[in-house]
Amino acid sequence: MSVAARLAELGLTLPEVVPPLASYQPAVRSGRYVYTSGQLPMVDGKLVATGKVGAEVAPEQAAELARICALNALAAVRSVAGDLDRVARVVKVVGFVASAPDFTGQPAVVNGASDLLGEVLGEKGVHARSAVGVAVLPLDAPVEVEIQVELTE
Repeated sequence: MSVAARLAELGLTLPEVVPPLASYQPAVRSGRYVYTSGQLPMVDGKLVATGKVGAEVAPEQAAELARICALNALAAVRSVAGDLDRVARVVKVVGFVASAPDFTGQPAVVNGASDLLGEVLGEKGVHARSAVGVAVLPLDAPVEVEIQVELTE
């Protein structure tokens, strides 16, 4: 099944690439690898939520926001790869979670991104990962996700 068909089956639409907020590209390709910049939970050009996870943002909501980040990351990959069917595998995911001082559930939040990649790409979506708690993210976003993928030849 193609990635586009799988997205449709899941009721998901790959968004347009989120325009950069500063001096960077949403994704770059180097050989067979595509590296995305950090993707925020933006929908139709607007940040879906703001605040710290464990304070203004519930962990369950943050996991949903991480899914949006991962979908935006796939859009960034497509922008340089041309077709998501060229993804051989997701190599690495890094998730940043703007956390209240006592919040330690970053891995569960970033599972939102990891689970989406698995749902969309199957075994190709299995990856290494880091889930990092931070004090603040751009625009006061609760979560940010970047991915690295390997393409087929």
